[in-house]
Order: sequence, then structure tokens, then C-alpha cells
Amino acid sequence: MPGPRRSKPAPSLKDGAGAHILPAAEGPRGRAAQTRGQAAQGDYMADKRVRFETSLGTLLIETFGDKSPATVENFIEYVSSGFYDGTIFHRVIPGFVVQGGGMKAGMDQKKTRSPVKNEAAGGPKNLRGTLSMARTNDPHSATSQFFINLVDNASLDAGGPSGAGYCVFAKVVEGMETVDAMAKVKTGRKPPHSDVPLDDIVLVKASLVE
Repeated sequence: MPGPRRSKPAPSLKDGAGAHILPAAEGPRGRAAQTRGQAAQGDYMADKRVRFETSLGTLLIETFGDKSPATVENFIEYVSSGFYDGTIFHRVIPGFVVQGGGMKAGMDQKKTRSPVKNEAAGGPKNLRGTLSMARTNDPHSATSQFFINLVDNASLDAGGPSGAGYCVFAKVVEGMETVDAMAKVKTGRKPPHSDVPLDDIVLVKASLVE
């Protein structure tokens, strides 16, 4: 599954399969017939907290249910179903992003549900510590994959170089040091993928915090 690359002077949003995305989310699979989870006007998804237990430490994440309700609902469904358990953070670019949420060991891409509507417009910014949805060049193609911003990435906001932008739906409230540790691992190529950690960073368990 492809992931984010950076060019000079701005981050390149082209993935290894030719799709444009920050962290390209969808690998070589067919596009779903319709976009899922379009929130009706006035819908509200209460903020949730999710714990990520990883092989490098624990993160506590808080969602933005008031800003990105359909995206948060989509994310929570994946968490609740156990989809993320045992997946890996498969792309790491220091000074940019850490991406995960859809690949198993060996760069084996998991089958996902249909895409969710892009809610980036008017939403939170891609600041350090926020989580955003990865997608292809189709603005409404995000499914399960997400990335964590290692720095403020204004170029990924709606209206910037990325066009429709990448939807921010949560932030790390505890454990950012774990994310920073991910950014320090050695990476290499596993064709056609690049920036892949040489030793797997495993998302052992994702769970709702009541």
C-alpha cells in the first residue's frame, strides 16, 4: 500500500501506485461505488478517546466529533470492530508524517469498507500531533488508513496545494513521544513501497476508552 512522499519545496502527495494522497490510503483496488458516511447537516458525533497500544509505546487519541462527524464515526467503527489490531505503521517520513491503519506485516493490505466523505473543508488544521485520513487523488476515497502529522503541515489543509485537503479527525493527547520514536526508526524500500520501517511498528491494540 502506498504512502506519502515529499518533494522540494513542498510535500509530494503522489504515492507509489500513482495515486495522489498525503499518505496514500488505497492501494491497487477498485473504487467503491459510492461514498459512505455523509453526515447530514447538524449531525454531531460526540468526542471519543481511543488508546493505541503499539510496539513502541502507547498513545491516547481524542476525536473531533463536532468538526468531522462522518470521519470520526468511520474511524470508531474500525476501532470497535478490531480492524486496526495487528496492523502496522507502514510508512514513516521524518519531519512529515507517520502512516498506518490498513496494512498487515509483509505489506499485506487489508480489505476495507467503502469510502467516507472528505470533511476537510472548514475543519481542523493539519497541525503536529493531529490525525488525518489518508486517501487517493479522489478527495472522497478515504477508508481506514490515517496518518499522524509530525509537524504542522499546512500544505495538506483544504484550499492549499493538496486542493480538497486531508481531513483531520483527531489529535494525540498523550504519548506524542511514542510517535516521535516512530519517526526515528530506520526505513527502506519494499517495492513498490518506500519509507517502510525495516522493523515492523505494530499497532497491537486499538480500543475505546470509556
